[in-house]
Amino acid sequence: MITSKKKVLLVEDDQNFGSILRDYLELNDYDVVLARNGVEGIEKFSKGTFDICLLDVMMPYKDGFTLAKEIRRVNSIVPIIFLTAKSMKDDVVKGYNLGADDYLTKPFDSDVLLLKMKALFYRMEQNVINLDKAEHLFTIGKFKFNAKLRELSCDTAPPVKLSPKEGSLLQLLALHLNDLMPRELALKKIWKDDTYFTSRSMDVYIAKLRKHLKADPSIVISNIHGEGFRMTAS
Repeated sequence: MITSKKKVLLVEDDQNFGSILRDYLELNDYDVVLARNGVEGIEKFSKGTFDICLLDVMMPYKDGFTLAKEIRRVNSIVPIIFLTAKSMKDDVVKGYNLGADDYLTKPFDSDVLLLKMKALFYRMEQNVINLDKAEHLFTIGKFKFNAKLRELSCDTAPPVKLSPKEGSLLQLLALHLNDLMPRELALKKIWKDDTYFTSRSMDVYIAKLRKHLKADPSIVISNIHGEGFRMTAS
């Protein structure tokens, strides 16, 4: 079920601060799941679907940097903001190198956190909108693909009219040709959701595209475990 509220994973070992921040975010129309340490954080992340992660850095059992690394293995695009009492340059650099999108040093103004979150959501939405304006004529190995007409053709096979989801998925793969197409990007762009069931549905459509493209054995759609797909072609 798709909800209009953005879902937040908040991982914070300070119980008082964590509860206050959760309540503040919920008052601002966010759906918040609170975890008390990094171990609990990765468990909750693995079982849910989140639009953003807010991670404390200094935590028992598993620190925020380790947690971020594990989250990035599962999801390469979900925004991550670190919340920390330390402002040392090395920690900031380490956080960004691990794939963080932003960094806030405690104590911070909660309104600033809201603005940073909204800026990240806006940027992601613009990336999706830009895909709608992307090129629509592609050469994929021996195939020609017109994304607007959803027509796939080559000299050694009859033209194929793809379904809307097949066409959108092939367009995303073509835009990322020879590079990673993040799974979450396709799920949010095409299915408007990224639950387990929609993820399995995408796997079915990937299998359909492989059949459509089998006339050119140089075209390979590889599953990059935990990250997405990569289409390569000679």
